[in-house]
Amino acid sequence: MKLTGIADEAGESLEAQIDATKALGWNHIEARFVKVDGFEKGSIHEIPDEAFALAAQTFEDAGIEICGIGSTIGNWAHSINDPFDITQGEVTRCITRMNRLNSKIVRIMSYAIIENESEDDVPEQLFEERVNRLKKIISLFQNEGIIPVHENCMNYGGMSIKHALELQREIPEMKWVFDTGNPVFNPDRSTEAPYPRQNAWDFYKALKPHIVHVHIKDGIWDDNEKKCTFTMPGEGQGDVEKILSDLKSNSYEGYISIEPHIEAVFHEEADEEIDMEEQTKRQFESYVEYGKKLESIIARIS
Repeated sequence: MKLTGIADEAGESLEAQIDATKALGWNHIEARFVKVDGFEKGSIHEIPDEAFALAAQTFEDAGIEICGIGSTIGNWAHSINDPFDITQGEVTRCITRMNRLNSKIVRIMSYAIIENESEDDVPEQLFEERVNRLKKIISLFQNEGIIPVHENCMNYGGMSIKHALELQREIPEMKWVFDTGNPVFNPDRSTEAPYPRQNAWDFYKALKPHIVHVHIKDGIWDDNEKKCTFTMPGEGQGDVEKILSDLKSNSYEGYISIEPHIEAVFHEEADEEIDMEEQTKRQFESYVEYGKKLESIIARIS
């Protein structure tokens, strides 16, 4: 197992991401969002060329390698009804930048779930269109020697085990990044509303033959409040230790990437009342603590 992390959860600046990685004694980052001085924060494959050039050089000078890109391609903010030209442009830019970074793994998804005004799924989810687009996305990356990995997140492939396996049957060559924490709060949309939550261990077992990358996230779902409280790894309902033990026993050689979500959650509005200096400090320290907790779990199961 090789350890890395989505370091924008330690801080948005390049310096914070590098410092947190080095504080853990690691030398790889799974890059997602970055804030380069003089430019707005953005996805590493979408920021201006000048900002990317500065970011790439800064990582290189610091001795930090970018093992993968947590791209926004086909994610929960992208509609399957949007023109494919948008996705194709993102893929093209991402490939160019991944080649510069010598990065070989890219996270992708299968577009947002289509819901009605009551936020219930509609029967027609345009499955064939999703499959056709994924095949094109995967082919474009594979032609460049890059491994695209689909995440069990808030997109069609994350709706349930059933939906994930439907995609896999149509695209047998597709690989996955499995996130241990997403099933804790994601509804099982293979059932009737109101949906129960998914089960991390069951989802992991279903995708196990196709998993080449892992995100570590954990949390506890409160069904009364309809809210997930994110926790340190192994302290929630994400079956983190059980999954890591299984990966270890099966000689998993890929990356284990932390995505704590404890102090940095990108799917919710920021709390404007929080003192930003204090928040930045907490975010950095929490990320480093999270990485150390993961290391202790791995040491225990070894």
